Amino acid sequence: MSDERQMMARIERGERLESADEMTPVYRDHLVHLMTMQADSELAGGYGYVSWIQKAPSVEEKHVVAQIVKDELRHAAVMYGLLADLGVDVDSHVRRHDETFTMRIEPDADIGTRRITDDKRVNIFYYPIDTWQDFVFFNFCMDRGAGHQLEDVRGCSYGPWVRAIEGIFKEEKFHIRHGEYWVKKLAEDPATRDEAQATFAKWYVRTMNIFGRPGSPKNVLYRKYRLKTRDNDDVRQAFATEVAGLCEKFGLHVPAWKPVWEQLPEEAHIPG
Repeated sequence: MSDERQMMARIERGERLESADEMTPVYRDHLVHLMTMQADSELAGGYGYVSWIQKAPSVEEKHVVAQIVKDELRHAAVMYGLLADLGVDVDSHVRRHDETFTMRIEPDADIGTRRITDDKRVNIFYYPIDTWQDFVFFNFCMDRGAGHQLEDVRGCSYGPWVRAIEGIFKEEKFHIRHGEYWVKKLAEDPATRDEAQATFAKWYVRTMNIFGRPGSPKNVLYRKYRLKTRDNDDVRQAFATEVAGLCEKFGLHVPAWKPVWEQLPEEAHIPG
């Protein structure tokens, strides 16, 4: 393993690490934690979409949902491959959690920022997608939130993750555009507008909860190692600003969001 001073000198020069033997155990542990959160979220997310291949409103949309499921499972495979390169026993990890990845809470439950299983998925993936509007607004909110977080990965200090994220980022943009198309359609139709507003409010608040606490000590450490480049709240505000602009265009009202920081874990959250 690398010496901390040597490693930090490289990171501060803007160099990227390429293998486990170039990093300290502390750096590796934090990198593995963040990448496992993304991998587990990609897999749990893909599982949550599967039933909508059958239930989507048209053949074209069934194909779109199937593509999104395929993308999420590909993202998971890529991320688990990176973890295997760092010595993680990925097969054991997935076998241990494969049943919990499909677990969903009651639709009306509110778990705030809590994680309720021992896999590392972002907690928004505990909520079920029960309606087509849920699917649409999940694309619109959560995939967009994930995109803002992935922007930080594009500047991170671990080269293999940076390169992998480029392909993932392009596919997430497709998911976001799909959500945006349908949000406009649902918001403009008087028959679906009220349901669209209510569904948006639900997923917006859940997405605002994923970014983590401002000034989180773990986020400070992630930024020191350049595993992240911004404070949690900077990422959240970038997301909120973009969504507010779109909602003004679509005629949707952005709901109030009140953080409950004492319930937040001491970590940042990375979905896919």
